[in-house]
Amino acid sequence: MSKPDELLVDIAAMVESEQSNQMSLTVVVQGAVITGRLAPESVWRQRVAEVLEQSERLGPFSALFASAGPDTGPPQRKEPPTHLYFHVARILQGSIGLPETGGMYRIAIKDVGAWTVGDFSYSDR
Repeated sequence: MSKPDELLVDIAAMVESEQSNQMSLTVVVQGAVITGRLAPESVWRQRVAEVLEQSERLGPFSALFASAGPDTGPPQRKEPPTHLYFHVARILQGSIGLPETGGMYRIAIKDVGAWTVGDFSYSDR
């Protein structure tokens, strides 16, 4: 999409302002279907920082993400959000979701071609 969907921007802004992580969303980005829950950017950054800190090789990168932790509260932005921050998210491929445990994804709103509220379940039956 060349112009971000205004309703999707409003959803992202609401997640940011209320610091909620319960909004489930499924998006299509360049043919990939990603499903999961949205998180405020600060919560997402802190969680990524925690994961990186536990890695011997990637630990130094954690500081890049930790700069906006959940204790800092909602960002004081005048501009609308430009990205969606997913946690517990999976890329759906056939009848499976990757990774099984869910991952952390940052997606530019302008790249979302389609979306729906809710997340899709998958089954290996």
